[in-house]
Amino acid sequence: MLHFPNAKINIGLFVTGKRPDGYHNLESVFYPLPFLKDALEVLPLESGVDPLMEIKGKNVPGALSDNLVLKAFRLLQQAFPDRVQPVHIRLLKAIPMGAGMGGGSADGTFMLRLLNRFFELGLTDDQLAAFALELGSDCPFFVYNTPQFASGRGEKLSPVPVDLSAYSIQVICPELHIPTALAFAGVTPAPAPFNLRQIPDLPVPEWKSVIRNDFEKSVFAAHPVLADIKSELYAQGAVYASMSGSGSSLYGIFPKGEHAILNFPEISESFYAA
Repeated sequence: MLHFPNAKINIGLFVTGKRPDGYHNLESVFYPLPFLKDALEVLPLESGVDPLMEIKGKNVPGALSDNLVLKAFRLLQQAFPDRVQPVHIRLLKAIPMGAGMGGGSADGTFMLRLLNRFFELGLTDDQLAAFALELGSDCPFFVYNTPQFASGRGEKLSPVPVDLSAYSIQVICPELHIPTALAFAGVTPAPAPFNLRQIPDLPVPEWKSVIRNDFEKSVFAAHPVLADIKSELYAQGAVYASMSGSGSSLYGIFPKGEHAILNFPEISESFYAA
């Protein structure tokens, strides 16, 4: 059985407060990117008591013990020990790791979805989302995988009818790793200056004036090339450009059929969907 976990971008990201549990409250809109995907396959395992996992691709993560795909398997195996049996897992990575696009979260959550079908567990989306939250704050989004207004730690979701199909999206991935803890350390929480639930009523070319990513200020100060890339996206016709998550990926939203041609040595990959 084969699934294709997709990336996401953040449209706006406001860090609104520090929580007693050490996390931060945030507000953002998570938007799925169907053109940037990993491939995740589950096959019956003929022998052995542990799942067998293979990972290939240019963006292979670190230790298997930390992989959210395996954590997802063990989570459901613990919940359904008589039904979830060891499997052969194959993961082909294309989504860059640590780029603010939720690649690891997507893989882990799609594994829950895949196992639900593979073993016919009958879990609803809401039940899958509850399991996904045990993997990470943004994981429940990938259960629904439609544009969602996210609040709390990113786990409180409500649908928002954002449709960018009339535009082209370009994603730029510099070869820079932005530690999430460092990104949060550079942000001073404040109330959201704009209600992101209202973005369907705001023309995309007007987003630039009211929608921002709070991480950009400190991350751009540490890595000025990211600010230069964003400026170049605008210079070449983007109607809106932003960093996604805590970085380091950036994206530009362009009139249909258009995209930027960028010549920055720091860029490792660029993805474009007309």
